Amino acid sequence: MAESFAWGILAGSSLVLGGIVALAFSISRRLLGVIMAFGAGVLISAVAFELVQEAFETSVGDGGVALGLFAGSGVFFLGDTLIDRLGGSGRKSSSGNQAAGSALAIVLGIVLDGIPESLVLGLTVLEAGAVSAAFLVAVFLSNLPESIAATTGLAQAGWAKNRILGLWILVMAVSGLAALAGYGLLDTASPRTIAFVLAFAGGAILTMLADTMMPEAFEHGGRLVGVATTVGFALAFAISALD
Repeated sequence: MAESFAWGILAGSSLVLGGIVALAFSISRRLLGVIMAFGAGVLISAVAFELVQEAFETSVGDGGVALGLFAGSGVFFLGDTLIDRLGGSGRKSSSGNQAAGSALAIVLGIVLDGIPESLVLGLTVLEAGAVSAAFLVAVFLSNLPESIAATTGLAQAGWAKNRILGLWILVMAVSGLAALAGYGLLDTASPRTIAFVLAFAGGAILTMLADTMMPEAFEHGGRLVGVATTVGFALAFAISALD
């Protein structure tokens, strides 16, 4: 159980690392868009080969996978809509749009974005006895561009450096707790439930990507983001194939 918490912390640590990088170096909008597209490609691959495929193989033909995908998408959509109305719509923007929002809503939104990934990390430890290296790397790599983009925007919005880093440390801690929950709460779950949870996380992550990361990436990176997304997808697939 403690192992799942540690893996969640490790995956979330890239959020802190990305924040430090963004505060220490000036990153152009175009490069940032390309980096975000790479992260999106990594996560798309992880959803396809580490979540949905695993869910299908765990519980074939009983509808759990489809139900989980749509449930995860719907729950994330509703939660994201609520947080947007509370003032967290620009939480991952690199343009400083956070200045017009609510600090609490921004924090809640960023936490919401990371919970599905961390939950699955704990679940992989429960299922296989060890963390999925492919999914761990995918989450770690995808967190970097998310954190860099959001940190850039938060700094432009006037947030102090210590406050920004404190936010990422908080999210890192929540990631560890979510991974712990994925292990502890599903310890006696049936294969159908496991499949549902995996698909649920996949649906939530895909909805998050389409709603936040990918539009932001294209806005700043232009047409080059298509290549960067493909590179990210290919790298994550290669890691998954070797896992």
